[in-house]
Amino acid sequence: MERAQNIYPEVIEHLGTGKSVALVTIVEARGSTPQIAGASALFSRRGLLLGTLGGGVVEAEVQKTALACLRKGFSLLHEFRLRGNGTSEEALCGGSLRVLIDAMPSWSLKTFRLLQKSLRLRHPGVLVTRLVVESTGRAAIRRKWRDVREGREGFSRCAGAPTGEELEKALRQGKPMLSGLSRNSGTARRRTVYFLEPLFPLPQLVIVGAGHVGRALAHLGKRLDFEVTVIDDRPEFANPSRFPEADVLVVDEISRAVRNFPVSSDTSMVIVTRGHRHDAEALRACIRSPAAYIGMIGSLRKVALMREEFLKEGWATGAEFDRVHAPIGLRIGSTTVEEIAVSIAAELVLVRSRARQGEPG
Repeated sequence: MERAQNIYPEVIEHLGTGKSVALVTIVEARGSTPQIAGASALFSRRGLLLGTLGGGVVEAEVQKTALACLRKGFSLLHEFRLRGNGTSEEALCGGSLRVLIDAMPSWSLKTFRLLQKSLRLRHPGVLVTRLVVESTGRAAIRRKWRDVREGREGFSRCAGAPTGEELEKALRQGKPMLSGLSRNSGTARRRTVYFLEPLFPLPQLVIVGAGHVGRALAHLGKRLDFEVTVIDDRPEFANPSRFPEADVLVVDEISRAVRNFPVSSDTSMVIVTRGHRHDAEALRACIRSPAAYIGMIGSLRKVALMREEFLKEGWATGAEFDRVHAPIGLRIGSTTVEEIAVSIAAELVLVRSRARQGEPG
């Protein structure tokens, strides 16, 4: 299941500066396009701040329109057709994008903060954007965040608003939906549409071991859209100065910290401690967990010996141990710390992609 990157937490930081910015979101993509519905980007008067709409000519055209909206002070629902004639200056995709350009995203700051709070608590939900669109494309925008715990409440009191079933469908499918675009809502000069954007907490990456490999992997994991937790029993290693990208740092006895971590089906456990004993303790603490991925560093000989011990002691069955990715990482001939981290990160991405497609990891 393909999902666009959630940039709203970063948008909050930029809105707090008081600078004039435009939040641009693809609300509908048809045919061959460089990005999918839900993809967003934030532009200032100087250009792109964060996110992407696919780059190239398309993004340049959208940016030009967004800057015009900023200068004139209005928001816009606009369609871009990607039909080139083969020249280098035109898009060749052949599809079309319907794009929402919000020239006043600070009006939705409270909603974005509610969204951020829910996702930090690992509660998914739907961002509902209500658009009152004039015939010129100018749009009045109002947003609400619907945490999954709130049930079927939405904009249900508004005529033509999405139903609770539609909100649930968007969450279930994990894809944005444009609701009401073809309905006979509003006057000929004005219509109301809703953009339903399901958002989910980032998958968790738990790095057990704050050594060199763990440090390099935390850097990569953050950029690959994981929520990064680092566990180690040494405060001189597991600290913010060594792990500025980590969302959570846990300094505790390793096996206890792993055992107490709330592992779920979107958690990846990477065991890269400083020694065989700590690796074994960490693995024993999570091998029967529902983690999407469990990987452990070590040689083939080490892994074979540990497997024998786990089966002999009854700490795991053969099937349970065989789901552990060990030796960890894709086979890319890695030798340096950075290469090992890349091989692990690549394996994490592969497992995550397979899970989204409903395939076994």
